[in-house]
Amino acid sequence: MTDHPDGWVLAFEDDFDGPDLDPAVWLPHYLPAWSSRAATAASYELRDSCLHLRIPPDQGLWCADDHTPPMRVSGIQSGSWSGPVGGTRGQQPYRDGVRVREEQEAFWGWTPSGGYIELRARAVVTPRSMVAFWMVGLEDEPERSAEICVTEMFGDAVEPGSAAVGVGLHPFRDPAVVEDFAAVRLPMDIAAHHTYAVDWSPEQATFLVDGVVVRRCARPPSYPMQLMLAVFDFPEKSVGDDAEAVPELVVDRLRGYVRP
Repeated sequence: MTDHPDGWVLAFEDDFDGPDLDPAVWLPHYLPAWSSRAATAASYELRDSCLHLRIPPDQGLWCADDHTPPMRVSGIQSGSWSGPVGGTRGQQPYRDGVRVREEQEAFWGWTPSGGYIELRARAVVTPRSMVAFWMVGLEDEPERSAEICVTEMFGDAVEPGSAAVGVGLHPFRDPAVVEDFAAVRLPMDIAAHHTYAVDWSPEQATFLVDGVVVRRCARPPSYPMQLMLAVFDFPEKSVGDDAEAVPELVVDRLRGYVRP
C-alpha cells in the first residue's frame, strides 16, 4: 500500500493506536435503532496498533426475537440516525415494517461523499461467519439509503489459496442507484493483511484489492455516507464443532483521500 496514492491528499486517518475508539468518529454499536445500544454493543479491543472486532462464544443474538436468520454481530459505524420510537425511519431496515425501538440522535463522525478510501485488515473466519467493510447513507432523507460495499467475505467462500471478495453497489431505497454487486474470486489468504479500497466519484466506483482493480460500477451515490465495519456469525451455518470459534476482523488502519 502506498502512503499517498498518486494525485490524492490525505483527509482522514485512523491507525487505531489509542487506548479506545475515537468517540468523535466511531459509534461502537451495530444499527442500534432496531434494538438498543445496550444490546448492540460491539465486542472489541485496541491492541498492537489494531482494532480487533470479534464475536466471543457467549455473545447473544442481534434482534434475537425478530431477525431471520439468527445472527450475531460486532460492528462499529461512523454515523447514526433514526426517527422516533415506533416509527419505521432508520438505517438499513432488515425487513419491511420494522419499527424503531430506541431513537438515535444524529451522529456524523466521518461521513465522506467521495474520494479514495482504503482499509488494511485481516480476518479470521469459519464457514458460519463473515467480515465486511461498507458505506451507507444515513437515511436522514429516505432515498439516501444506498450502499457501497468495499469488501464482504464469507467464510464458506474461502478456499485454500483463494477467497471470494464481494464488492459493488446496493440501491435499497435509492431510485438513482442500480444494483451492481458481485463476488470476485481472488488468489489470497484473508488471514493475512490486505488493502481493500474504493476510488469513488459521482461517475464511478472503482474497487481495488492490494492496488489491483477488481471491479468498476457506474453512477454510485454521491451523498455523505457512514462507514461500517463488522464481523458476523450465523449459528444456523454451524457444522457441529464450531461453537467455541471466535470470528474476528483485525483492522490495521483506515484512510481517506481527496483530490487537491
